[in-house]
Amino acid sequence: MGSVSSLKQVILFDGVCNLCNGAVLFVIKRDKKVKFSFASLQSSFGQIQLKQYGLSSDELSTIVLLKDGRIFTKSTAALEIAKNLDGLWPAFYFFRIVPPLIRNFVYDFIAQNRYRWFGKREACMIPTPELKARFIEI
Repeated sequence: MGSVSSLKQVILFDGVCNLCNGAVLFVIKRDKKVKFSFASLQSSFGQIQLKQYGLSSDELSTIVLLKDGRIFTKSTAALEIAKNLDGLWPAFYFFRIVPPLIRNFVYDFIAQNRYRWFGKREACMIPTPELKARFIEI
């Protein structure tokens, strides 16, 4: 994988969360133009990025999107990702009109219950050989 500055959009996700892993696979299936790369928040790369952008290294309850030197978290990250997917998913970007306080209340409720509702893995997801190039490892 290229340098961080050469990556277009990077999604950082909780690598042990079943919901988060499912969301990554969902994005991969709908990212035909290969706009996104991925790394777990627990990875060295993820931890470096969290620190660089002033987020706690313990902050695993949010999805993070790195895009053009900017950082998006929680519901804003999810909507930015949806905007770049194939199909009708960009229509969800309309929900940006909802104030972040309200959007993130819903996001946080799901994030707080994600392990109980969807389960947790013992270790971060290992991508298949076909998908390995989409994941950042350092």
